[in-house]
Amino acid sequence: MATDERRTKLQVLTTEDCYRRLATQRIGRLGVNAEHYPLIFPVNYALDREAIVIRMAPGTKLTAANHANVTFEVDEIDQWHRTGWSVLVRGLAEEVTGRDRAELIERTEAGGAEPWAPGDHGHWMRLIPHGITGRRIVPGELPPAFGPDAYL
Repeated sequence: MATDERRTKLQVLTTEDCYRRLATQRIGRLGVNAEHYPLIFPVNYALDREAIVIRMAPGTKLTAANHANVTFEVDEIDQWHRTGWSVLVRGLAEEVTGRDRAELIERTEAGGAEPWAPGDHGHWMRLIPHGITGRRIVPGELPPAFGPDAYL
């Protein structure tokens, strides 16, 4: 085991830290049960207070997620330094329709939720969190400059 791996720490993130980290990204992964398997889809998203808002095209994702318990994950990884964080949200997804739709669309578009993929993305899905957890891998400190594990 390398010295850096022994000094690396796993830190549990608070709910507030999780939401702060979610707000820094625009791409996440939506997990649904469909076609007899758990499926994971990359999606563009934005936060609307504590709800996660995803624009979708019609299809498997939309059908499987609507009125279902889903998972949503976002992370940031630095492979070079072996550090990073991951946030996992569990919640209920629902397609946004009716009178709430116009206000939600306005707030979400102002937050930058634009699909990258071409095609019709006229459906708006809101994920209402039931639980949110996060972990962060924190790098260890460098050893003293003149010691048995010296880096000079």
